Formats: sequence, C-alpha cells, structure tokens
Amino acid sequence: MSSTYTIRLPEKLREKMSKADTNWGEEIRAFIEERVRCLELVEVIEEMRERAERRRLTVDSTSLIREDRER
Repeated sequence: MSSTYTIRLPEKLREKMSKADTNWGEEIRAFIEERVRCLELVEVIEEMRERAERRRLTVDSTSLIREDRER
C-alpha cells in the first residue's frame, strides 16, 4: 500500500525540473528512503552510546597506580 505526499515548489524550480529528463517521483522516493535509513542509523548509534555509558565503570586510577606500585 502507498500514500501520497504533496509539496509546494516555487514556480521557477518547477520550470527547471520540467526541462530535465528525470523521473522526479522516483528521485524523491529514493532520497526519502536513504534519509530515513540514515535517521534510523543515527537512532541506533545513539541507543548504543547510551547503553555503553551505562556499562562504563568509574575507577579511581590513583588507587590502581598505588596498588600496582606496592607490588
């Protein structure tokens, strides 16, 4: 199933588009699909970053250095 999405374009842009031998519907669909993939990827990366922050351990490095020197 598909949906229709309508946009307004400046008349000059529409004129320039009509001069190009391009299937604008296909071009716009491909652009939107790629943009959605990028946005989903950013969302996944942010989620992974948040999970990594929660897993991160905080350790006082000075105590580790002292412990190592005492050995």
